[in-house]
Amino acid sequence: MSERLNLRVARPEDSRALAQVHIETWRHTYAGMVPDHYLASLTLDGEARIWRRWINARGARESILVVETLPGDAALEQSRIVGFGHAGPARDRSPSHDGEVYTLYVDIDWQGRGVGRQLLSQLFAGLSRAGMGSAIIWVLARNPSRFFYEAVGGERFAERQERFAGVLLDEVAYAWSDLTALQGLKPEV
Repeated sequence: MSERLNLRVARPEDSRALAQVHIETWRHTYAGMVPDHYLASLTLDGEARIWRRWINARGARESILVVETLPGDAALEQSRIVGFGHAGPARDRSPSHDGEVYTLYVDIDWQGRGVGRQLLSQLFAGLSRAGMGSAIIWVLARNPSRFFYEAVGGERFAERQERFAGVLLDEVAYAWSDLTALQGLKPEV
């Protein structure tokens, strides 16, 4: 059965599903990059509490969006969140980029199907509506998913080292200088 997708604003009751996608993608993508003890310490209840808090506390210029499946026969299947993203004002207050995509996660089984592209497009649209004209996203330099950001027009902008879980990790920022130019970024879903 083919599933249709729906993109919408996250609700507090989505927090457990967001936590599930978050944990699974981190454990799959960051194994060998982030200390194993940190990945093993992630719990569904703990991450769900964090996501519920973020959803409830998001600012007026922030958006947290989810992509969920819409089953063809509701009696046989339930909807399921397969990706989500969170964006808002840049945390570093850089004069060169006023918006930031804080997170963008897509369920492992749904990667490569246009879900990330759809989320990013709508996160950019939300940043634009909130008066932000440019954006960055920070990713681990060893994260193979970083090539997705290059494929959708992100330009390598900066590098830094951040202490995380007791180790220094290399990060790369990808930047989009004009979000209005990306309004035509069409989902491939």
